[in-house]
Amino acid sequence: MFSGFYNTGIFVFQSLLQLVAPFNPKAKKWVDGRRDWRSSLTNKLASNKSPVAWFHAASLGEFEQGRPVIEAYREQYPDHKILLTFFSPSGYEVRKDYDGAHFVVYLPADTPVNARDFVAIVKPRIAFFIKYEFWYNYLHELKAAEVATLSFSAIFRPNQLFFKSYGGFYRNMLRYFDHILVQNDESVRLLKSIGVSTVTLAGDTRFDRVAQVAAAKKDIPVARTFKKGAPMLVVGSAWKEDMDVLIPFLNQFDKPLKVIIAPHEIHDEEIQKWRGELRMPSVRFSEAQSPTFDQSTLESFAVLFIDNVGMLTSLYQYGEFAFIGGAFKQGLHNILEAATFGMPLFFGPSYDKFQEAVDLVQEGAAFPIDSTVSLNVAFAKQYADRSKAAQVSRNYVLRNIGATAQVMEVVQQLMGERTIG
Repeated sequence: MFSGFYNTGIFVFQSLLQLVAPFNPKAKKWVDGRRDWRSSLTNKLASNKSPVAWFHAASLGEFEQGRPVIEAYREQYPDHKILLTFFSPSGYEVRKDYDGAHFVVYLPADTPVNARDFVAIVKPRIAFFIKYEFWYNYLHELKAAEVATLSFSAIFRPNQLFFKSYGGFYRNMLRYFDHILVQNDESVRLLKSIGVSTVTLAGDTRFDRVAQVAAAKKDIPVARTFKKGAPMLVVGSAWKEDMDVLIPFLNQFDKPLKVIIAPHEIHDEEIQKWRGELRMPSVRFSEAQSPTFDQSTLESFAVLFIDNVGMLTSLYQYGEFAFIGGAFKQGLHNILEAATFGMPLFFGPSYDKFQEAVDLVQEGAAFPIDSTVSLNVAFAKQYADRSKAAQVSRNYVLRNIGATAQVMEVVQQLMGERTIG
């Protein structure tokens, strides 16, 4: 009965996306990317004779979280092929050419027929779902086909449907996994309370990823010249709601401070609007990179707007402070990319679903704010002395590295049980 409701919901969701696709670019990519997926996937795999490991990520953030495991798996099983699927266009469009996977495709909608055909075409030997992905029909088909199936970097909370009296359908979904590797003790306790015992407290593979990124950071001459030794605030993944708080704060802050602002989405009109609202001089990264731009004037600007994607993780190396966007409305973005460089962190009030944010607030390295006034107070204290918060944030990342190794230990056990490859 509940599976019928679930499948109806998937059908309605697909239908709505098809209706809005002509008017919404993201919905159009979602629909177009799944068109004729059976023939496309069959053609991609036609000549493959190797075992296939299937990794699924909802979007770009989950992909980055899973990337250390993908790369560790490739190193340990070099004869296997990696199939990477995405649910969201924001993940697929950015990483469709990722060279760590042999095949990168959209995940077809989770209908019974799609799931059956997908598993039959791919014939995966092992399947990985990163963090939050729970698709009933895919999990059911994988179980029926006796495919080793893992969820890793997962995190659970008491208010989720799995733990409600009426959540039996969703609880059963969890039992399709051969193993679930979670981020915290509470998740272990919650899963065991509903009879899910194949659980390991492994932590979050994002720590491994941000450590890799920090080690491979790229020098960005424009940012280095712009900084010119001044204290720097790096604003990462900013949304309108973040800027509504930040702009009044920056307009009244009267001590030396350079600011780099990387919007979550690049919209020229929005960037121009923000520049107009700021009282200090600002410049766009694309302007500063232009051959006609006078580089000797770069240090005279107070704010640098990043109008491209892909460099935020390296920009944090120039910061003494970081403000991470999304926690007023959309969902807090990755704070670990900044924390690994050692600095106080600021973000909006809705952060309780993010274990690392909760931890760093408790340890005194992160500071949730709900207004320009509270940002003024919190930032002034850290501006006067940031040394403790900087050390705490850096050490927090260092001591949490190692989740990937624990995932691979479970993989080896499951491989042995099924004598894979």
